[in-house]
Amino acid sequence: MSEKIIKQKEAEVDALAEKFGKAKGIVLVDYRGMSVAEDTALRNALRKESVEYKVIKNRIMLRAFDKAGYKGFEEVLQGTSAVAISYDDPVTPAKLLSENAKKINKTKLKGGVVEGNIMDEKQIAAVANIPSKMTLLSQLVGLLTSPMRSLAVAVSEVAKKNA
Repeated sequence: MSEKIIKQKEAEVDALAEKFGKAKGIVLVDYRGMSVAEDTALRNALRKESVEYKVIKNRIMLRAFDKAGYKGFEEVLQGTSAVAISYDDPVTPAKLLSENAKKINKTKLKGGVVEGNIMDEKQIAAVANIPSKMTLLSQLVGLLTSPMRSLAVAVSEVAKKNA
């Protein structure tokens, strides 16, 4: 390999390692068997949620993971691999890729990293079932306001009886 190509690959590994370091959620997926239309629909859905999706050579991803401090991806990075990276919500890439895998039954989750924790395909699938951050916050607000609402109703009923 020429010196120029080696430098290009090193720069690619460095850039990818930097992205992995900043990411809150990284999911690896086997995309084998997807049609162009299915792949385009998946990319559009991921893009809408601000998730970066790329097909990158396994060797480059492995070196980037090692450089970012994530070890143990040798077995995961076999065959066809694509990576989805989210910098905002750690659950979104897992959720979207899991939904896609169920819908078209061609893709397969391989593993990834969520909030700095290395996860296998089963753990990523479990993360995909977690409700979104906004849903969890809504549920929390509902739980917090429920006792206050009950108290207000009780006080109101007492006031009506005394009036």
